[in-house]
Amino acid sequence: METAKRPIGWLHGEIKTPPFSRQARIEAGYLLRQLQMGKKLSLPQSRPMPDIGKRCHELRVVDETRTWRIVYRIDSNAILVVEIFDKKTQKTPKEVIRNCQQRLRMYDTT
Repeated sequence: METAKRPIGWLHGEIKTPPFSRQARIEAGYLLRQLQMGKKLSLPQSRPMPDIGKRCHELRVVDETRTWRIVYRIDSNAILVVEIFDKKTQKTPKEVIRNCQQRLRMYDTT
């Protein structure tokens, strides 16, 4: 039996070449497709982001010269892409966390 795909809702950002390399773009697309099909991803591809909110996670996509992060939330009816950025330090910047929280609040109230 085939699992129904959840649509991807884009609250912010896009995955395109450039700035993603072709290979990183393909990997990001593959991982997002896995999420759409209901697969639960874990480290090293994904990790929970409880500081942002419930059901929020961060995909890790290693590129040629940087590591991309795709913040997403798993809803029952969709996968929401909340932010895409290249991570330069160990900690997620507070501004990214605040922006993600704000976008999700706005989404949840509409």
